[in-house]
Amino acid sequence: MAVARYDKSHKNETRRRIIEHAGRRLKRDGIDGSGVATLMSDAGLTNGAFYAHFGSKNDLIANVVADQLNTQAATVRSLRPGREAIEQFIRGYLTPDHRDQPATGCPSAALLDEIGRCDEQIRDSYTRGVQAIVEAVASHLSPDDPSTARSTATGLFTLLVGSLQLARAVTDPTLSDEVLKAGISSALELLSPKSPN
Repeated sequence: MAVARYDKSHKNETRRRIIEHAGRRLKRDGIDGSGVATLMSDAGLTNGAFYAHFGSKNDLIANVVADQLNTQAATVRSLRPGREAIEQFIRGYLTPDHRDQPATGCPSAALLDEIGRCDEQIRDSYTRGVQAIVEAVASHLSPDDPSTARSTATGLFTLLVGSLQLARAVTDPTLSDEVLKAGISSALELLSPKSPN
């Protein structure tokens, strides 16, 4: 019986499918709560196919983290020029819908606590992704001199992620909504030009 051989594009499509499905599962159930068998099943594949695409679970996670953060950076880069677009991004990020749908949302807000305990490969992948997002925000805030906006961009990213994590963590719905509103208010204040004393 002949063994079916797949071309490179089929292998790349399968790898892409695994990364996309794993991204949703990891953000919903966490890194520790998502075994290889479950991740492969989500992609409609058997466990045995895993090692044709990834060297280990950590390799998969590093690729998922990179993919998720690259997508976020691309979203920021695609925003219209001007403060109004950043304000809309902030308001869209800190919504009840984003809070309530971690599987389709920000990987940082969903996985940051676990990533901090992961191996260097995953943390390096995360670091590069965060740097890309911060650079994209800084370039958007100050297209002619992004380095001057880097501190604001870093603070903005930190504030958004932390606000969303806190809003997800508390059990009181009113408090959770207040956290989102306070995060928006603080983020917009961070964006406001500082008046000289």
